Amino acid sequence: MKIEKVTGIVLSDTNYSESSKILNVLTKEHGKIGIISKGCRNLKSSLRSVSSKLTYGYFNIYYKQEGLSVLISVDIINDFSNIKQDLFKIGYATFLSDLTNQVLKETSSNEIFDLFINGLIKINDDFDPMIITNIIELKYLNYLGVMPILDCCSVCGSNKKIVTVSSFSGGYLCVNCYKNEYIVDEKTVKLLRMFSYVDISKIKELNILPKNKNEINRFLENYYDRYTGIYLKSKDFLTQLREKY
Repeated sequence: MKIEKVTGIVLSDTNYSESSKILNVLTKEHGKIGIISKGCRNLKSSLRSVSSKLTYGYFNIYYKQEGLSVLISVDIINDFSNIKQDLFKIGYATFLSDLTNQVLKETSSNEIFDLFINGLIKINDDFDPMIITNIIELKYLNYLGVMPILDCCSVCGSNKKIVTVSSFSGGYLCVNCYKNEYIVDEKTVKLLRMFSYVDISKIKELNILPKNKNEINRFLENYYDRYTGIYLKSKDFLTQLREKY
């Protein structure tokens, strides 16, 4: 095995043997790889603090193309300390990590790494975690092959007089194709399209009304349920958090 330095983030960690962990790491160079962190569960291990979910840094490893690589050390790029001190931010970051893991089963695109990292950075920088999460959720649908139609009516193809968006119909609906679907706010229609194109790393501010936030989130929840087959416990946790607080 050769020593390599890769940029990565831990998506999940699993205990292995009495004192080690296997880390599921998304890297910029090799996509998702497995890394064994030997002895990291020992109290005095230098690897203990860097062998957990959301560790983001330069991973120095004995790289193995097939099988598990071996962790030597990690140079932290961003410790996401702001996220780790806030229950809501932890909830959204955990959900995004779990969702990213699922999306990577369908694609090996390098763009997933940048989307995920830029999203976490924005959440850590105090941007609204629900909005950032919804933007990423929407963009991920493209890689899952089930992107909603957001440039014209999903039924007739007209780009005029769009009145709402429907998970059942797979996207926008015009006034002629609308039947009895819930009518979202006009701003919600525009924001969904904007979300699909926006570069997360370039977002400077987010001023979105609660009504629009909730309508977008509700549409994406229904859309994921209908078209992706992805079920995550971390999503249930987020729902419980919002209901409780």
